[in-house]
Amino acid sequence: MLLREVGYARPGSLDEALELLRADDGARALAGGQTLINVMKARAGSPDALIDLAGIDALKGIELAADGTLEIGAMATYTELVESSEARARPILGQVCAQIADVQVRNRGTIGGNICTNDPTNHLPPLMAALGARMTIAGADGERTIDSDEFFLGVYMTAVAPGELLTKITIPAGRNDGFAAVTLGVEGTCIVSAAASLNGSVKIALGCVDAVPVVVSPASADADAVRAAVEGAGLEPPSDVHASADYRRHLAGVLAVRAVQQAQGAA
Repeated sequence: MLLREVGYARPGSLDEALELLRADDGARALAGGQTLINVMKARAGSPDALIDLAGIDALKGIELAADGTLEIGAMATYTELVESSEARARPILGQVCAQIADVQVRNRGTIGGNICTNDPTNHLPPLMAALGARMTIAGADGERTIDSDEFFLGVYMTAVAPGELLTKITIPAGRNDGFAAVTLGVEGTCIVSAAASLNGSVKIALGCVDAVPVVVSPASADADAVRAAVEGAGLEPPSDVHASADYRRHLAGVLAVRAVQQAQGAA
């Protein structure tokens, strides 16, 4: 289906992009475009103007601090994260990004775009929730940084308000992480996913079982404790053509245990 006529701008700075977004309520930020363009083609969304962020260097790059903290620009692509030597400080990031879609999508799709879309079937929202990522958002009043548990608000909804942009994702140091998922095909979206972090405490984030990642904190990494924590979360996942609610509940427990076991084996 052909797209309807839409305005287009390619700002060269963050301030210019924010100004363009604030000037038009119908304007939308264009990152990699892997979701937005398909939404537009399906006529599920119809922005008046696209503000292309590809020319803003301040939104790019991956930096590793001396304490092991990673700062990832919102416009960093999946492929850049997979190939980044800095990102190897938190290996699970590259491992998960390498599972997303195909080469073409990984070359164009961005970390910020994936997170801001907050599709429950996406790989990254539960991973960010498990790792304790912090999101920096820029707007007319300057920058603010919030925790991942405050960032994801609902299906396709995040704390990034109209006229604002996600600029970077900050991830603390750690290596004992895991991720497990059942997907639609080898490189498809998730039916259920689980991300686990065992860096000081046990933290598990479940995807595709609610509108936002569901975080549980078992008392230990023991499989029985993990399953009990998932069962105690009172999950009410949706049913659709891919899986029933009961099957998703079952998968959540199975995948949580697998993610924790991977995290235990991480070096």
